[in-house]
Amino acid sequence: QVQLVESGGGLVQPGGSLRLSCAASGTIYRVNAMGWYRQAPGKERELVAVISSGGTTNYADFVKGRFAISRDNAKNKVYLQMNSLKPEDTDVYYCNAEVVTTTTFRLLELWGQGTLITVSS
Repeated sequence: QVQLVESGGGLVQPGGSLRLSCAASGTIYRVNAMGWYRQAPGKERELVAVISSGGTTNYADFVKGRFAISRDNAKNKVYLQMNSLKPEDTDVYYCNAEVVTTTTFRLLELWGQGTLITVSS
């Protein structure tokens, strides 16, 4: 059994900052790419940022210069530092990871449970 557990969501004022964390746990052999997506009600889930196991990052245009993704490979964790938050950043944010398990050695795509970020004064 492998899972992703997120933390760090909540309410923040416009211009404020939040840091999301996500930990992969279970029978993990290797974690490949990790990332963050977001989804508003009635809309498709969209990529926010992704980071490879080697540290290469990619960001959606709407967060470039404001958000920063990082990871701790030793702890199988990924983080999203969100600065200069805007009301339009209000969404449910999901952690995503590509994980190879020790039980099957197959690549699985995992999703976290989602955490709500509300940017409002």
